[in-house]
Amino acid sequence: RVRVSHILIPLTEPDARKKADTVHAQALQGGSFDALAKKYSKDPGTAPKGGDLGYIERGKMVKPFEDAAFALGKPGDVSEVIETRFGFHVIRLDDKKPAGQQPFAEVKEQVFQEVKNSLANAARQEAVRPMLDSIQPHAEAIEAFSAAEHH
Repeated sequence: RVRVSHILIPLTEPDARKKADTVHAQALQGGSFDALAKKYSKDPGTAPKGGDLGYIERGKMVKPFEDAAFALGKPGDVSEVIETRFGFHVIRLDDKKPAGQQPFAEVKEQVFQEVKNSLANAARQEAVRPMLDSIQPHAEAIEAFSAAEHH
């Protein structure tokens, strides 16, 4: 698992590559990554937090992003400019943890939320099933509607 922050410049932004290169250069020259992310990143979920994506695991991000994030060696390292279908990213490694089981205390809230969501979905499906089973198309109404549309 790695904890990373990133700055996203969307492909749709004018001179996106040039802007990403400029931001990358500033980050390498010691510019505050947090300040750069807040100013330039167009990722609404992370820009206000200085680009912080939290911990990510393999298989959760698009491959070019993931490969670059996991290739960074030590906290503070900054990637080259990485292109994905979302745009250009500059990635900073914040922390690296070996893969393995997470302590329950770390994931307890997430597990509870996933179970709660799963139970809520199951309850909704059970509540809706009788209605879905009782639905019968009204052929005459459909024919009448279709005929009215063509006149």
